[in-house]
Amino acid sequence: MSDEIMTTAEAKENAAIPRARVALAEGAREATAEGAPLPAGVTKRPQGQKTPAEWAYERVILYIKKFEEQLDGDHEVGMGFAGSDQGSLHIMGVGFFEPDIITFYGVDPSGARTQLVQHVSQLNVMLKAAPKQKETAARIGFKLVEELEKDGV
Repeated sequence: MSDEIMTTAEAKENAAIPRARVALAEGAREATAEGAPLPAGVTKRPQGQKTPAEWAYERVILYIKKFEEQLDGDHEVGMGFAGSDQGSLHIMGVGFFEPDIITFYGVDPSGARTQLVQHVSQLNVMLKAAPKQKETAARIGFKLVEELEKDGV
């Protein structure tokens, strides 16, 4: 507990702002999602009013966008299946189904449609730089953040 006195407005604001932190190895200068400002669409409703699926969906999108910002023009975001030997997929979409399901849509390296449906309690996502599949690398993270801004989910 803290002896700090806050106004009601300050207490509500602090409750609505999610906490995030990152620790990096010495010398690492990677820009991370935890340090980036949240889009207005994400902060429209307090985190406590969101289902686990919605909150996981929003944060995964922020991680994808930040990851893409660091890719060169020959790569796009892909996803490896953590804890599995099922390979990887090029992420083409992310969705959620309240209260607790998150879904990744994409294609595998052979071009076959792939979809991962996962309960938020089992969420493990490994983002990886994958060779682009078309002449121009797809940047799904930027599109997903636009949707967060527009809808405010």
